[in-house]
Amino acid sequence: MAKGSILIKGGTIINRGVRKEGDLLIRNGIIEQVGGTIDATVDREINAEGCYVLPGIIDDQVHFREPGLTHKATIGSEARAAVAGGTTSFMEMPNTKPATLTQLLLEEKYRIGANTSVANYSFYMGAANDNLDEALRTDPRKVCGLKIFMGSSTGNMLVDDEQTLDALFTQSPLLIATHCEDEATIRHNAAKARERYGTEIPVQEHPHIRSAEGCLKSSSLAIELAKRHNTRLHILHISTADEVSLFRNDIPLREKRITAEVCVHHLTFNAKDYDRLGNGIKCNPAIKSEHHRSALLPALLDDRFDVIATDHAPHTAEEKSQSDYFKAPGGLPLVQHSLDMMMRLEQAGQITLEKIVEKMCHAPAICYQVAGRGYLDEGMHADVVVYDPQETWTVAPENILYHVGWSPLEGMMLRGRVRETIVSGQIAYAAGKVIDTVRGERLAFDR
Repeated sequence: MAKGSILIKGGTIINRGVRKEGDLLIRNGIIEQVGGTIDATVDREINAEGCYVLPGIIDDQVHFREPGLTHKATIGSEARAAVAGGTTSFMEMPNTKPATLTQLLLEEKYRIGANTSVANYSFYMGAANDNLDEALRTDPRKVCGLKIFMGSSTGNMLVDDEQTLDALFTQSPLLIATHCEDEATIRHNAAKARERYGTEIPVQEHPHIRSAEGCLKSSSLAIELAKRHNTRLHILHISTADEVSLFRNDIPLREKRITAEVCVHHLTFNAKDYDRLGNGIKCNPAIKSEHHRSALLPALLDDRFDVIATDHAPHTAEEKSQSDYFKAPGGLPLVQHSLDMMMRLEQAGQITLEKIVEKMCHAPAICYQVAGRGYLDEGMHADVVVYDPQETWTVAPENILYHVGWSPLEGMMLRGRVRETIVSGQIAYAAGKVIDTVRGERLAFDR
């Protein structure tokens, strides 16, 4: 699709920790001019008065379920939900069916993304106990990272062989992103729960089965390996107060070799919400007690945690409603509402909009060395969000775009909403509708 010119007029531009009133000009997919009053002949003009103009969100952890699990989601369907919520770029996980464990399967995902994704895209290469050679063939300039499950989750991709782990941490040229939960701890806790309850274990037991101790043990191992081999390590979805002290904030993000991510649901919910939402918020790692939830935001604000993401992981309502604890899957759909969830914290005075932009836009670009994105800078790719802070609305089935059609936020009234989303210089979402003819671009990396 040809990329024309767009002039965004009169918004409050949030970029690099600064807010300023002004205009923003886009030509041929690139931000040409930012700030001040811009007079230009363009194909489309957007009146952004009273609105925030933000960089597009980069979500470094989503599960879009294609191939093989398309009854839950597709790359195309969840990319549509993403742009409706202001996410212009995503990095998608390898635990599909088949799992993304070969270069051929990885490139097949990129082909699907090119054909169907309205958002920009990248896909992780997956690691397993027996695909070391394939994993090490991955081009670091074309692929976001190597995903290692150091605790089992959806899919059969647990890497627990010590020699394989050591080799991956020694030899991988890619950023290694880890899911850290100690498998032996989980199995021990699950066996104890099964003895007491059988298969119908109450979901309230989930944070005890997938415990803080298991998270800390696994994260500590990953960090020990990374320090030993000077590996570029990014630990995903930190969920415990215990893990905060593992990370540092005394050097700039660009100099860190070990970074951490926190997810919107771990910042929002605590264990008391299982009584209300049940399996709807069952996820791995588990949402835990208020003691743990309340420690996460301070660690984000003081830069021990570097990135905000979603771990968007949809399952059907029928799958989630199963009473057998071991059959009801972990994961929840979030990518359409991540900015909304963070803005609730902003409205409560708990975080600034500048910090949200830093952690959802700038920091993922730095952590992953994403080429030319993450900022509203002249010369960068035009991934832009116009956000109306005044519109009020309620999350309801008719405005949920996830393929599974449900959200743990249903019934929640929100103030503020994405009005337009621009992906690589193309209007991908406007007036409450996704423009399905738009295609995002494959992310590139400056490595």
